[in-house]
Amino acid sequence: MARIAGVTIPSEKQVHIALTYIYGIGKKHSRDILAAANIEPTTRVKDLTEAEEQRLREVIDKNYTVEGDLQRLVTNNIKRLKDINAYRGLRHKAGLPVNGQRTRTNARTRKGRAVAVGGTQPKAASKT
Repeated sequence: MARIAGVTIPSEKQVHIALTYIYGIGKKHSRDILAAANIEPTTRVKDLTEAEEQRLREVIDKNYTVEGDLQRLVTNNIKRLKDINAYRGLRHKAGLPVNGQRTRTNARTRKGRAVAVGGTQPKAASKT
């Protein structure tokens, strides 16, 4: 079990996939990190030597903002937008899509479950 940037990465997976379990590292950055550390991407994590793990840690610590630091940075950026009442900040406050997506249809991830509007169901026939 290799532990990099405070995250235990899965030992059965190939290194280039396992690195993506770290918040802030995707496929592209994973390939760049492995190239900088001079490690074969298809190597399994369990087969890495101690020296290779150390090289990975050094490259990530030196060149990338990951995990808690990155989450704190993103949260502070959103908070700043809310504080200055920027348009994007207002969209964050309202829980609506931020980047100009349509909201008449879709947008369910941001808006939550659809609430039925009263009066849309057919009226039951009343006895007279």
